[in-house]
Amino acid sequence: MANFSFTVTSNFVGEFLIFAGSFKVNSSVTVFGATGMVLGGCYALWLFNRVAYGNFKSQYIKQTSDINRREFFIFFPLIIYTLIFGLIPDPYLKSIHMSVNSIVENMYF
Repeated sequence: MANFSFTVTSNFVGEFLIFAGSFKVNSSVTVFGATGMVLGGCYALWLFNRVAYGNFKSQYIKQTSDINRREFFIFFPLIIYTLIFGLIPDPYLKSIHMSVNSIVENMYF
């Protein structure tokens, strides 16, 4: 879900900040970039569908399991952190605020 910037994921926050900042400078490039983001999300969904489901053969469903306990405990923290940074991005953004300000100041002077 974070791959195509779903609304409550951490990638959405980053792309929203990029598009909000670039819209002030050049709105046509921002619209082009947002269109590319939407098309990239559509392609990611299509690709996931082809890779995960492919040619559906019911005889193989009984032989494989969806996810085991070890895989669940590996992915669960990653999913939680992705959602936390998507819902509450301020702690992460505050940590990079000083370095981004120094880069911006050095660019214009």
